[in-house]
Amino acid sequence: MTTIAALSTAPGMAGVAIIRISGPAAGPVLERLAGKRPRPRFATNAVLRQPDGEPIDSALILWFPAPGSFTGEDVAELHVHGGRAVTTAVLRTVLAVPGLRVAEPGEFTRRAFENGKMDLAAVEGLADLIGAETEGQRRQAYAQYASRLGQTAERLRATMIHALALVEATIDFPDEDDVGASALSEARSIIEKLDGEVLTLLADSHRGERVRDGLHVAIAGPPNAGKSTLLNTLAGRDVAIVSPIAGTTRDTLEVHLDLDGMAFILTDTAGLREGIDPIEAEGVRRAHSRMRESDLVLFLQTADPSEAMDPDWDLGQQVKIWHVRSQIDRFGSDMPHDPFYRHHISAVQGVGIRELLADLSAFGRDLLAGEPAVLVRERHRQVFQTLHEALAESLAIDDWSAAAELVAEDLRTGLNALGRATGRVDVEAVLDVVFSSFCIGK
Repeated sequence: MTTIAALSTAPGMAGVAIIRISGPAAGPVLERLAGKRPRPRFATNAVLRQPDGEPIDSALILWFPAPGSFTGEDVAELHVHGGRAVTTAVLRTVLAVPGLRVAEPGEFTRRAFENGKMDLAAVEGLADLIGAETEGQRRQAYAQYASRLGQTAERLRATMIHALALVEATIDFPDEDDVGASALSEARSIIEKLDGEVLTLLADSHRGERVRDGLHVAIAGPPNAGKSTLLNTLAGRDVAIVSPIAGTTRDTLEVHLDLDGMAFILTDTAGLREGIDPIEAEGVRRAHSRMRESDLVLFLQTADPSEAMDPDWDLGQQVKIWHVRSQIDRFGSDMPHDPFYRHHISAVQGVGIRELLADLSAFGRDLLAGEPAVLVRERHRQVFQTLHEALAESLAIDDWSAAAELVAEDLRTGLNALGRATGRVDVEAVLDVVFSSFCIGK
């Protein structure tokens, strides 16, 4: 196998940069640049030199002999000063060693997977951990990296193997009627309980995906209701153009917000009205589409009767609608409180904004609270849906003794699905997608 090398920290000027090397030539690279291999897993100071002996930099070097390394191969790390000239010179010298090449995106992690250091679910958790922007995302990503899904899949797999062994025993020893009936009864009881657990995992309202991707909140309402002003206020910066001209916003604008460690995606939408030009009509169509895809809609209306609108469309049972009275500064402090509206705000003056943010945080906690989810990607959900369908097929057979071979085949289908969760079976197409999301050096 070839030896790979890459900068594992972000490019640019920094205090320290790390160059990682993995493969059979990692040890010789250390000897060539630093003149030695340090004690395994102990940081050692060394001067890195070019082949002609000219010093490049003073660095900390680390040596991780196989299999006790991240990739399971011989690995060396060079912790150098993080200037561009330094990292370029060190990398150039490393890659001049015969048999070395630049690592492809995610290749270090892929080698760790192929060498049995990580399962596929942990690999996905690592990718999410690197990309985490909120505390909730970090917490969930670390649980995946620590094999929360892998451990669940392995536990279910062991249970299924036991049930399958009981079923296959009746196939291999058909003359043992008493033993066979008892074994099939036990196996069916195991599968019924296991299918119930799988259904519980699937019925989690996509909590894992919501933590990972963010809760979607659409800001909607008629033109000039203050949607763009509210978006700018919540974002703390000018994201959307604000003007008194109706129809200024003609497309959706997104802002990512961290509220109490939860990721929210706020979307400003086009003002909802009829009798408009084709371009604005497309904006309204996109507004309706985004509202249907959201977890929550903040529907803004002012106290002006001429701007009133009845949102009587069907967004589906999963979408919550909060009615918000906006621009209360326009109508004076003596305007009566209308209980129809969940919030009364003035985005310009900041009135009611703190209460709205607190309510959004509570909304997020209600949906996302609890231990980190097991299923955090659509791939995971598809695997467990396939598992449920296989188990349901087996349980739909009334007389297991008369169709033990069919039951066993259904259970094998379920086992194969669990194997895809952790990468135990051939998933080359999935692997290509997973590792393509990694940066070079990881």
